Amino acid sequence: MSLLTHRAYWRWSAGVQFARLPATMAPLAFTLLTTATTGSYRLGGVLMSVYVATEMVCAVPVGRLLDRVGPSRGLPALLLLTAAGYAVLALAADAPAPVLVALVLLPGIAGGALSGGFRTLLADTVDDALLPRAISVDAMIMEGVLVGGPALVALLDLAGTFVPLAMMAAVCVAAAVLVPRRRGEPDQVESGDDVPAVRLRTYLPWLCCAFTVGLLLSTIEVAPLPLVQRLGAPAAAAPVVIAVLSGASIAGSALYAWRGRTGDPRLFLAGFMAGGLALAADLGWPGLVASVAVIGGCTGPLVATTSVNLQRVLPKNRRSAGFSLSFTVQAAGFGLGSLAVGVLPLWVTPLFGVFAAAIAGAMLVRKPGRSIGTVSVTS
Repeated sequence: MSLLTHRAYWRWSAGVQFARLPATMAPLAFTLLTTATTGSYRLGGVLMSVYVATEMVCAVPVGRLLDRVGPSRGLPALLLLTAAGYAVLALAADAPAPVLVALVLLPGIAGGALSGGFRTLLADTVDDALLPRAISVDAMIMEGVLVGGPALVALLDLAGTFVPLAMMAAVCVAAAVLVPRRRGEPDQVESGDDVPAVRLRTYLPWLCCAFTVGLLLSTIEVAPLPLVQRLGAPAAAAPVVIAVLSGASIAGSALYAWRGRTGDPRLFLAGFMAGGLALAADLGWPGLVASVAVIGGCTGPLVATTSVNLQRVLPKNRRSAGFSLSFTVQAAGFGLGSLAVGVLPLWVTPLFGVFAAAIAGAMLVRKPGRSIGTVSVTS
């Protein structure tokens, strides 16, 4: 109940959902825009590829900049730059393809560290005791944003091809208004040089967990059609796979939020391994539904556990860069998993996620001087 009445958290949540929404709208918005102006969707795919690649390359450097100026100061500026990028792209929609590719760099550069900056501010918004529950609730809301983004683009496109991009710019402005101020000394800027960086081996297991999430989820989210066709089902059955995955993810996050404890990440990694092996084994409809449900149910808790423990090992003046790196690693896992679906036999692709989960679990074996789960991790 304390989280439900936590006004600062819900302000933060509204801001981060607005900041995330344009990224979920971008694939369809770019495709519809270039189809209307050039007659081909291919340029939209190129724009999206450049946009994502730019975000991944710039996430850590821009996150490092946020650490230096303070995320509560830097995020509004980045959000306004991102909004300007979408607005300019909409106004220049009839420009030659090289111009559009160059213009999409601006929202990509500015937007790469938004998630990391907002995640850093969450540490100042809620107490440590509420953090696992806050992250789980956020994961549940994010599922709605992921589904709602493309649906919103389809609706807005009825009013005009440029309207979705205009809305993307508007929600970035709204997110900038909602950025919370940091508690304590809001006017103090962290130098970023007074605390040494944590050794890579301290947070590498948590980055491996993030990579595993992206790698195994992509096996399901990118391949629902071949997964049902493998069972002899029609293409119309493909959304069932996504519905089971999303429903299980929401349910897992809800249960995790209700418990309100960090938990042992190795339990969720074991669930990933079991689900991935069952998915690879092709056990018919029962096996497909059960494996997808297990993976979905473990996704929210694993993401929350990883985020909480990563916060514990990152110095305060490295958090924006650290969280940005984590989100980038997860995106890289999703990209590699998507590539594997496209070039390898379907039964092979889940095994990469199983292997990554096993490596992450091995890294998290309890060692002297370090504990995981409900006990703080020492750096």
